Amino acid sequence: MRIDLHTHSRVSDGTDAPADLVRAAREHGIDVVALTDHDTAAGWDEAAAAAEETGVELVRGMEISTRHEGHSVHLLAYLPDPAYPPLAAELDKVLEGRSDRVPRMLARLNDLGIAITPDDVAAVSRDATVSGRPHVADALVRLGVVADRTEAFDRYLGWGKPAYLDRYAAGLVDTIGLVAAAGGVSVIAHPWGRSGSERPDEGDLARLVDAGLSGIEVDHQDHGPQARERLRAIARNLDLVVTGSSDYHGSGKADHDLGVNTTAPEEYARLLGLAVAASSASRRVTPEVVRP
Repeated sequence: MRIDLHTHSRVSDGTDAPADLVRAAREHGIDVVALTDHDTAAGWDEAAAAAEETGVELVRGMEISTRHEGHSVHLLAYLPDPAYPPLAAELDKVLEGRSDRVPRMLARLNDLGIAITPDDVAAVSRDATVSGRPHVADALVRLGVVADRTEAFDRYLGWGKPAYLDRYAAGLVDTIGLVAAAGGVSVIAHPWGRSGSERPDEGDLARLVDAGLSGIEVDHQDHGPQARERLRAIARNLDLVVTGSSDYHGSGKADHDLGVNTTAPEEYARLLGLAVAASSASRRVTPEVVRP
């Protein structure tokens, strides 16, 4: 069984429609796929219909932008009730932060002599819940300023670059609690992939387990062999679920093909067991896995 628990559609910053992403998963031999768009559940219904059509098992999820001790941390939330009011309110704040940043970034790019407008961004963001940095990057590609998203982030949009601006992110510990209260389970996405350091370390992760964390994404393209080995050891020590996934964005991210990393069936079963327990404890009506 091939299980990919981290993918993005064009509802956030991927390039495939949710239904097309599920169909692509089937074509790539994926048996189970999770749709985890950034800070939104807006693609779930379309993906669920395609899952029923294709026979792919679908896990509804999202990737929530959080901050912990001054560092950006992405939290994968699986099977929460997205209508749980405190969680919905926090997601709205995160999305508003994404949206509000775009005009200010465009102003900085204009100051750098790059003629780019909100219409240019809207032309590439299409049915995304909100526009964000990846859509600005796509607009720069379309205008011929850069060759691809990677160059756009490396030259203009990444942290410390001329058009970078900070935005609101939810507190990590509080968000883990919100996901649990909404009947879902949470997994830290690519924990050592973005910061360039081994943080959160084992002590940090132990405290996050106390807050309700269920797992860590170990097998990810941003982690080399040594990082994977050390994260796997930490997961064993803390009894955390180990996941693996592609972080697929369609053509928006190179070297992240569907199924390039996968989750072991026994770890997936553990995650679903924890989700059942979380749903029961929350007394919320939570989404079910779409099974063929």
